[in-house]
Amino acid sequence: MSDPKKLYIKTYGCQMNVYDSERMAETLGGQGYVETQTPDDADMILLNTCHIREKAAEKVYSELGRFKGLKAEKPDLKIGVAGCVAQAEGEEIMRRQPLVDLVVGPQSYHRLPEMEAKTREGAKALDTDFPEEDKFEMLKNRPKAKRGPTAFLTVQEGCDKFCAFCVVPYTRGAEVSRPADRILREAQDLVERGVREITLLGQNVNAYHGAGSNGDMTLAGLIWELNKVDGLERIRFTTSHPNDMADDLIEAHGTCEKLMPYLHLPVQSGSDRILKRMNRSHTAESYLRLLERIRAARPDIVMSGDFIVGFPEETEEDFQATLDLVEQVKYGYAYSFKYSTRPGTPAAERSQVDPQAADDRLQRLQALITRHQREIQDAMVGRTVRVLFEKPGRLPGQMVGKSEYLHSVHVSDADVGIGDLKDVRITSSGANSLAGALV
Repeated sequence: MSDPKKLYIKTYGCQMNVYDSERMAETLGGQGYVETQTPDDADMILLNTCHIREKAAEKVYSELGRFKGLKAEKPDLKIGVAGCVAQAEGEEIMRRQPLVDLVVGPQSYHRLPEMEAKTREGAKALDTDFPEEDKFEMLKNRPKAKRGPTAFLTVQEGCDKFCAFCVVPYTRGAEVSRPADRILREAQDLVERGVREITLLGQNVNAYHGAGSNGDMTLAGLIWELNKVDGLERIRFTTSHPNDMADDLIEAHGTCEKLMPYLHLPVQSGSDRILKRMNRSHTAESYLRLLERIRAARPDIVMSGDFIVGFPEETEEDFQATLDLVEQVKYGYAYSFKYSTRPGTPAAERSQVDPQAADDRLQRLQALITRHQREIQDAMVGRTVRVLFEKPGRLPGQMVGKSEYLHSVHVSDADVGIGDLKDVRITSSGANSLAGALV
């Protein structure tokens, strides 16, 4: 028998891209590929790209340039670009980098086997369509390989919100939700392969409205169905929009045993004027009142958020409103970024904030967020948390896992294994993690 072909995938960006890369590896596994950790011995290289960050396309072209020598040494090496940059750039990628053999958008990767076969015949392959067929259903026969204790599961894709800074509606398309029975089937499959915690993914996951047995099902309804799956111990979801945080989902945070007390709910700015210019369709006040209701349902919940500073036309007064909101919320986690233009989005055509002013604001915001994060983490000392152990730590005999609040926790105990779910009493708080001992 001939040696298997080797596939190298480099994944950029969000958790959904991580999930997509897993599925691409699985479908190409049916073509005889096995994954490798280095591009040097690969027969195919796939870059699964993200278009959210600044100069995303240029970074992809730079990465492709590094493969010129490898392609010269191995003329049969196939190089592909997948994901959101592929969707946005399309045929332009092949024009600028002729070494690229295939370009596939995020809605078409179930067609990779046919595209790969086309490249083996010496042709180029391009597919950036938004096909009618369900890519997830086309990939349903995934291998039964053993999995780690945590997994992502995409339930919804695309977005209809059209925030002024965002390219997702153009690269991922309109909101589409997967039928509930297919999600439950995939979840059961993951559990049978060793998964104990599933994070439900969507660009706007709490807008989920997939077909159920009695009509469309909400995200809360889907979570309650997943709550019944034997062997599944934990459920999380990301990323949400404040306008789609429905009453039944808030209630589920207080009553659903397996839904973890952690919620990522981006606000982006504390200024109503900037929120309106962002087309966010909520206000700072409505966001704060929403958080009051969520915390009333689950008082110990840890909140996470996203912020953009230096958005076009943002003033110091607007930025101070963001600091005021952060001071009120006290996020356990938050991700903050300096605004960068995305060609084709409304905000790209507006008056830009001075870069030095934006840098200064970002540093001030991150300092405040970091202080709150550390305070919340330090407050865990002396508490007992439930930890799902995921991997060995850096020290001999050390194991690392996540608490229900998503804090990284490490213990030193020979009796702990990957996939174990144990009560841990927290004894100390470090820069980015907690330490504890088994109860």
